[in-house]
Parts: sequence; C-alpha cells; structure tokens
Amino acid sequence: MYNKDTGWQPSAFFIAFLCTFYLRNTTVGTRKKSVLILWILLISSLTFGIYKNFTAIDQHTIHETEIIETELVDTNAIESFTRQFVDVYHVWDNVTDALGARAVELSEYMTDDLLSLNTEMISEDISTEVSVTGMDMWSVTEVSEGNFSVVYTVRQKITEDDDETWNRATYQIMIHQDEAENLVVTQNPTVWHEPEKSDYTPESPENNNTVESEIVDEVTSFLETFFASYPTATEAELSYYVEEDVLPPINENYTFSELMNPIFQAEGEQINVWVTVKYTDHTTQANQLSQYVLTLEKENNWRIVE
Repeated sequence: MYNKDTGWQPSAFFIAFLCTFYLRNTTVGTRKKSVLILWILLISSLTFGIYKNFTAIDQHTIHETEIIETELVDTNAIESFTRQFVDVYHVWDNVTDALGARAVELSEYMTDDLLSLNTEMISEDISTEVSVTGMDMWSVTEVSEGNFSVVYTVRQKITEDDDETWNRATYQIMIHQDEAENLVVTQNPTVWHEPEKSDYTPESPENNNTVESEIVDEVTSFLETFFASYPTATEAELSYYVEEDVLPPINENYTFSELMNPIFQAEGEQINVWVTVKYTDHTTQANQLSQYVLTLEKENNWRIVE
C-alpha cells in the first residue's frame, strides 16, 4: 500500500493472506521457522501501521504576517534646544565684551569644530546690533539614529546707528542626541527653503437635489435655533441637540447672525450639511466665521449625530 507520508508499505491484509496461503500449501516437514517468520512479518506490519497512524505528521501552510510598528520620537527637547540656540547664535552686539560672551554661550550648544569655524562669523569692528524677534519651527526629522535635521525661520531686528531694519531667513541645522539624551549642534545654520503656500484646493460639495424642500426648511430652522444657543450652551443643553462629544461647549461671547451658503445632501435616513456660521464676536467686534460639516438624523426631533 502506498502512503504519502511513509511511501510503499506492505498491507497487513496482504501479509495475512500470504500467511494463510503459505500455511495451506505447506507440505509436511516444512520448517517451523518459515511459519514463524511470516507471523513476525504480519505482526510487525500491523504494529508499524498503527504507529504511523498515531504519529503521522500533519503538514500545514504557515502564513507569516509582518507587522511594522512606527516608533514615535519625542522631539520636544530638540525643539527647546533649538530655540535656545537661535536666541544666542542669531543675536549680537557690536561691543567686544559682548561678542566674547556670545562665544562662551555658543560653546554650550555647538561642537568644538563649529566653534572654531564661527570665529569667522562676526568681525570685531561690526557695526550692526541684531536681536531675535521671533522664530518658526518647520520640521524636526530624524535622518539617522540620533541625528536630527531641524529647519526653522528666524526673524531679526537689525540696528545700525539710528536705522532699524527687519530680516527674515530660513536655516537648517543638524543636532545629535546621545543615549543620555544630551544634545549638540553638529552642522552650522545653513540657508534653507521656507515652506510656501500650497496650490491645493479641496473639492467643494454641491446641493444634489436629494433633499426635499420641506426637509431643507426643517433642518435650516433646527440649525438656526441650535447655533443661536450654541455659544453659551452647557453640556446638558447641548445634549438636546447633539450626540455626546460631537460638538464641545465653547462658552464664547458671540451673537448668531446667519447660516451662510448651506449645502444639503441626503444619505439614507441621514442629512449631511456643509455650512458656514456667522457670529458677531463682542470681544473683538469682528465677525467670526465658523465652518462645519454635520450629519443629522430625525427620530422625534432632529439631532446632530456627527
């Protein structure tokens, strides 16, 4: 008998048949040893068959799934370190003692090689005084283990005699963070590209005539009532109009003016609404324009569910 796990094996029934046939046709005087051998063969075959039945190896196809985990890197320390460095590196007075003090301060941030390089940055007879008026942090990117690229924009006030000008420039630096989480600047501030406005324009929704005019009137009335009370509404008051956690209490000194350009689309039993809500801000005396994308359902009353 052929077995896919063990190959060709003699059948126990076949062995028994041979034994019976042999015994029936054995002449008187045949050696008893031959009979014994056949019985041993039969018993061995049965025993081996039972053993293979219980020890057969099941073959399974194993599908391995690779799970890639993204490790979040805490860059708060690097950002704080960069801000402190900027307030030293991009500031100077045209006084010899002040320039010396600046060099000492920079030694707390830069490698020795960079300190030597920066002795060429400001001459002793420089006529300008420079202060930092602000900065923007654009990115902190880990480029290799422990090494971070930092891109920032610094705004400076430049004073020369009685003249004042303002400058804005973007730089990239490299910062190394060791295993003890200590930091050092390893690349000098290098002129870089400041991010610009994207030309991306999101797709604008349109009324698709899926909502009957009667429903539009109902939903509009509901939203006007809700947004009139929303600026000062408590959580308990909001629960009448809104599912839990969909919109938070804002507690602002606003007065509702109007719903601007609402768009209505039906989706099953729900109504999706895109709307700009115009408020008067009594603190700033300006108009506040808030944009919402809402989903409403009606059971007994209309409610905002998303």
